[in-house]
Amino acid sequence: MSRQLPWARAPAGIAVDDLPGLRLMGGMDKARALDTVFAALADPTRRRILSMLLEDDMAVSDVADPFEMSLAAVSKHLGILSRAGLISQEQRGRVKWCKLEPDALRDASIWMQGFGQFEAVHLDAFERFLRAELPDET
Repeated sequence: MSRQLPWARAPAGIAVDDLPGLRLMGGMDKARALDTVFAALADPTRRRILSMLLEDDMAVSDVADPFEMSLAAVSKHLGILSRAGLISQEQRGRVKWCKLEPDALRDASIWMQGFGQFEAVHLDAFERFLRAELPDET
């Protein structure tokens, strides 16, 4: 049974499916596309990879250099980012290159902008929820 979170409500009279970003997304099932993007963004390694690709296209080996993990592990992260549509990969000669694909981030950003219409009260409830659920870091 799912628990209703006080901060996770759409404004009165607005269905979540009516938020602007969801209307604009096409192709793959809208909710599944957002789930895939946010799942990919949930990992700090993948977020760091996206930040690196903001600068320019990079060879897979160059992407892997700053991480203390195997090339195979980095390749798994790249596969997740690729399936989410956040990056594309192409073979150029003997080297596989990665390129940032900002459209998936744009769609998620548009979807999130629909939450700008929430009242500050909901954000306060969200903060109280986080404080209650997360361990004290002091």
